[in-house]
Amino acid sequence: MDLVTIDDISDAAARIDGLVLRTPLIDNQRLSGEFGTRVLLKAENLQHSGSFKVRGALNALLSWQERGELPEGVVSFSAGNHAAAIAYAGKRLGVRVIVAMPSKPVPSKVANVERFGGEIVPTDDLAATLAELAEEHGYPILHPFDQPEVIAGQGTAGLELCADGPSPDLVLVPVGGGGLLSGVAAAVRKLAPAARVIGVEPATSNAMGQSLAAGEVVRIPNPSATVADGLTAPFAGQYTLPHVQAYVDEVVEVDEDAIHSAWRELIEASKLLVEPASAVCLAALRSGVVRAPEGGVTVLVISGGNADLSRLAGLG
Repeated sequence: MDLVTIDDISDAAARIDGLVLRTPLIDNQRLSGEFGTRVLLKAENLQHSGSFKVRGALNALLSWQERGELPEGVVSFSAGNHAAAIAYAGKRLGVRVIVAMPSKPVPSKVANVERFGGEIVPTDDLAATLAELAEEHGYPILHPFDQPEVIAGQGTAGLELCADGPSPDLVLVPVGGGGLLSGVAAAVRKLAPAARVIGVEPATSNAMGQSLAAGEVVRIPNPSATVADGLTAPFAGQYTLPHVQAYVDEVVEVDEDAIHSAWRELIEASKLLVEPASAVCLAALRSGVVRAPEGGVTVLVISGGNADLSRLAGLG
């Protein structure tokens, strides 16, 4: 299998230029003082549709358009962020979007999808419903993570963080299915080869960690509940797993208590509205699962900001 390269990511960056935000890389003095390393936050929560996912969605659709293959519609599955991203991209390009989502989704994520005109099909079996939608409508699947064009699009966040700040010593990336981790790692491995790239996933939803241990794709049809709902991928992908094997130094797990505490602390320290999935990287540092390089540069990729506002009241 050919892996996504820095050239693929550079092409994606040119393709989506002007359609996505070049999100800021923000110095955080509070966290830097705490960990003894310069902490920078790649704030993808500020992105169109509220997460990094719009990068991959747009790159995939625009790649199809370049080949004269832009479809009338696409189908997919998502906990919410990918759904909003392809709805946003589809609205820009005139493509109908139908997405299978969990039957009990985060309300703010549903609203985000509907705001951009995406059609939601609630389900308790994402994979089966996706197959049914593809057969019913005859539309291609725009996968939330396991597609080379999606991986290359997500990698543009890594391209930016390397270009916009000092060379990182450590890059921490949230991981569900692995699209963001695969793309960012591919960029960082080329542009900052000495940096360590570590993926962080919830202990209760660890398809990538299980797949790495097994050396093959492991499917978890019903991942256990986690406050980091954006990281509940039911499997690591046939494309993402080889990328993580090739480009990523380690994938670690954090428990629910660590994520919950880090979510509150990240909001307090950054003054950014982030969702719990974005807090797993801070949780890894706080719990000691990952040690920051003393005197070095550590980048935390803030994956999204589509938080369930009703949960914020419980963070006190």
